[in-house]
Amino acid sequence: MRRDIAGIVLAGGQSRRMGGGDKSLLPLGSGSVLDQVLSRFGPQIETLALSANGDPERFSRFGLPVLADTVEGFAGPLAGILAGLEWAAANTPCRAVVTAAGDTPFLPLDLVDRLAAAAGEHPGSIAVASSAGRLHPTFALWPTKCRDALRHFLVDEDNRRVSAFIERHGHVEVEFPVVQSTGLDPFFNINVPDDLAEAGRLLQSMTS
Repeated sequence: MRRDIAGIVLAGGQSRRMGGGDKSLLPLGSGSVLDQVLSRFGPQIETLALSANGDPERFSRFGLPVLADTVEGFAGPLAGILAGLEWAAANTPCRAVVTAAGDTPFLPLDLVDRLAAAAGEHPGSIAVASSAGRLHPTFALWPTKCRDALRHFLVDEDNRRVSAFIERHGHVEVEFPVVQSTGLDPFFNINVPDDLAEAGRLLQSMTS
């Protein structure tokens, strides 16, 4: 378990393709999608918070800080990343934050350690996960010192593209393998009802 890095689960989002509401609170297995995310992400890191707008009470049973965006308007995941960086800088001794999407129930169990190792070899860079030749910008390690540049990028330049900021800042890519036995991409995420049904089948096969 890492004590020098804070973890932020990006649990917001408008979930239009799921009919609205919080994807992370949809039922999965014996709990919710977020329960599954936290069961894999939580043990990797000591300091953890959720990024979400609206009434924080809907997440009260998780017992975690709920961070609202610190910029106006719905600015997407980049605003949640900024809120996490600013919270960590103000409230923890951590010098970096690892973010994880709240709709990705099979994220790697070694996500934090592998991102931290890559960032250690490239000081000041953002370490970002990839799999099957595809970058996953919301799964990344962000130095807290990049928060001012991120705020300028998001607010003053009005650019909301996570990948664009990563490219500008400089990054190192960390490849995570697809699970050979099942072909499961660890960054499989839930966007539509069929994805939720598939996640249920995958989880049942993993626990049976």
